[in-house]
Amino acid sequence: MGASGYGGVQLVRLLQDHPLVEIVYLGGESSAGKPFCSLYPHLGHQVELMIEPIDLDKIASRCEVVFLSLPNGLACEMAPQLLEKGCYVLDLSADYRFTNLNTYTKWYNKERSADLDVARTAVYGLPELYRDAIASARLVGCPGCYVTASLLALSPLLKQGLIVPDSAIIDAKSGASGGGRQAKTNMLLAEADASVSAYGIGGHHRHTPEIEQVCSDLAGHNVKVQFTPHLMPMVRGILATVYANLRDPGLVREDLLTIYKAFYRNSPWVKVLPGGTFPQSKWACGTNLCYIGIEVDQRTDRAIVISTIDNLIKGQAGQAVQCLNIMKGWSETLGLPQLSFYP
Repeated sequence: MGASGYGGVQLVRLLQDHPLVEIVYLGGESSAGKPFCSLYPHLGHQVELMIEPIDLDKIASRCEVVFLSLPNGLACEMAPQLLEKGCYVLDLSADYRFTNLNTYTKWYNKERSADLDVARTAVYGLPELYRDAIASARLVGCPGCYVTASLLALSPLLKQGLIVPDSAIIDAKSGASGGGRQAKTNMLLAEADASVSAYGIGGHHRHTPEIEQVCSDLAGHNVKVQFTPHLMPMVRGILATVYANLRDPGLVREDLLTIYKAFYRNSPWVKVLPGGTFPQSKWACGTNLCYIGIEVDQRTDRAIVISTIDNLIKGQAGQAVQCLNIMKGWSETLGLPQLSFYP
């Protein structure tokens, strides 16, 4: 559901190539009644389905798994009914990312009461941290794109207690596709091209509490981070540069490389780069990969970790498919792209 947006079309593309999946329903309200190929003509030779009005009974009768690629505040009204009808649900919005629904209400301005029991069963869909829980879940709340890049950079440092937790600063840049397909003035070519702009400054971006929730879980106590996102004049990709004060000033880059490689040894989609190599956003575009580069500034006793992902794949649709693979007991890499188009 929500097939007409950028997240939706990424899902269609990935699932169309998945050897164990058949797409049997594309749903959406604004484009209902239109052939999918009328919105995305370049997929007309592969996808012949119509976009249908959202009908939960019809969806449940056809589908074993449902992806909700909808605006925030809609999934929480639909997921309980789909689960009751026997479907697996993967939500790409923020509705099932928060363990504390008061936090969700504060940041997304929607009261929650009818689905409280269902929300307690939701699993946070970042496989590198919660793989075992995802494997037995029926409802997964897939994380945001900025959050994914930030957490994959920070997690080993927090889990191993290597940094002063509240010292973490995340400076992240995203391509314009992260803003969705709807027309917005700041996304116009004349506004965004040849320009870089920060937004959501001072902890005002909605991904801040999501990052802090997982960081706190990893550290075992409440953690605050300084997160500043930026819009870059490119279509897709996220690059996050994370700074944090080391507890032990004697640590060097090789120590952190060893720790990161061990932490992600069973994570096929995270690639820790050799010392002195740092990723570019283009490397990950079109793939489900996260590249990580690491440095230690011994002058300031800070760890510097740079991560990059494709915001629409590992940061959205690809991550959801990765979770599906785990939920169904399939290989985690099945049906997901591993090589970018370069340059």
